[in-house]
Amino acid sequence: MQIFNVILIIFLIACAIAVERTKDLLAAVIIFASYSFFMALLWLLLRAPDIALTEAAIGAGVTTILFVGVISKTRRME
Repeated sequence: MQIFNVILIIFLIACAIAVERTKDLLAAVIIFASYSFFMALLWLLLRAPDIALTEAAIGAGVTTILFVGVISKTRRME
């Protein structure tokens, strides 16, 4: 179980760096949504199901929909 936690944290760090470095806004939103999903999984492993549910609903759900809606009104590239 410890190895899974380390792999999960490394993946979260890689997602954060990828969001910062990507130029395509839609790709950044998709990477951010995966970051939020895996963060919710980490909260669940830390036995905080209420925070995990909130992270999944708000972070991976509502925020992603809002970002995609805003990107559809603007240009995709920076």
